[in-house]
Amino acid sequence: MADGFASLPFTPEVETLTAPLWEKVKSKVTPLEWQLHAPLIAEINRIKREKNAVILAHNYMAPEIFHGVGDYVGDSLGLAREAARSDADIIIQAGVHFMAETSKVLCPDKKVLIPDLKAGCSLASSITGADVRLIKQRYPGIPVVTYVNTTADVKAETDVCCTSANAVQVVEWAAKEWGVDKVILIPDEFLARNVAAQTDVKIIAWQGRCEVHERFNAQDIADMRQAWPDAQILAHPECPEEVLSAADFAGSTAAMNDWVVDHQPKQVVLITECSMASNIQAQSPGTQFIGPCMMCPHMKRITLENILDALVNEQFEVTVEPELAERARLAVQRMIDMPPPAQPARYDLVKAQHHVAVELI
Repeated sequence: MADGFASLPFTPEVETLTAPLWEKVKSKVTPLEWQLHAPLIAEINRIKREKNAVILAHNYMAPEIFHGVGDYVGDSLGLAREAARSDADIIIQAGVHFMAETSKVLCPDKKVLIPDLKAGCSLASSITGADVRLIKQRYPGIPVVTYVNTTADVKAETDVCCTSANAVQVVEWAAKEWGVDKVILIPDEFLARNVAAQTDVKIIAWQGRCEVHERFNAQDIADMRQAWPDAQILAHPECPEEVLSAADFAGSTAAMNDWVVDHQPKQVVLITECSMASNIQAQSPGTQFIGPCMMCPHMKRITLENILDALVNEQFEVTVEPELAERARLAVQRMIDMPPPAQPARYDLVKAQHHVAVELI
């Protein structure tokens, strides 16, 4: 940790400064933990103002980061949009490496920092730009839609990016724009299968998987229903098809967040990375969030301590080679320029009951 910040005191001034933030996290963070977090939060927020820096915090960040220091919070699409319109000099990516690369692609003149260079992603590491070039040789004339959870070299070989919130919309746009009935959707196999159940466009998929979401299965849902029969079960489309079919609601990160806030259920199970439940709690204080708790080991590499180090030392800078960034920017910008869907994508459970074949590469 940065010199001089190893033992920041929890003073009355810090307590007063961070009191509104404590109200948001006190159901998930103990008072003892808060006495350790609050001085770091106060110092991070002070230095941000001095350096004209902003922190983009993903939904999977721990609550003390998400609520304590995040200037813009949300899913990958939301953070990409905020990166594109930010007037900050420095962007700190409280997320994983591909998100920092995306911010750099969109903001080439800004300094983009990630607090831990090892904060990776199983999906992003499942495919390379060379793989995409081979795919395009095998399927000439078929548009490539790439999940934003990919590296810049993959985006550079892509026609348009998507997130779970707009994947169906982007796939249908690409099919219409290219005048075809088939689209390549990579790299998440389960997202591709779940999108295929929502559209008449034929899907060609890659066998990449999220190491968190792929662990869930239909028996997990059955066990949850037996233990908590009154709980509503919400699933993310990176989960297997059987999980979505067994859930009460299936949708993107943003759609799940909105569903909980709109419905304020008494009990809910989120089949996704478990920090999301901690972060929604502030908007739905009367809801009991029930496990399972599957943590993304990469997201959890980001801490208040290394965010402070990143700010103080302006480390670790994420760069993308200019020619590569220019090609990747086209795919990301196409996604951003699309009119946002009327509401974040939900995955129709009735239609998803019927298995839809995809062509696996």
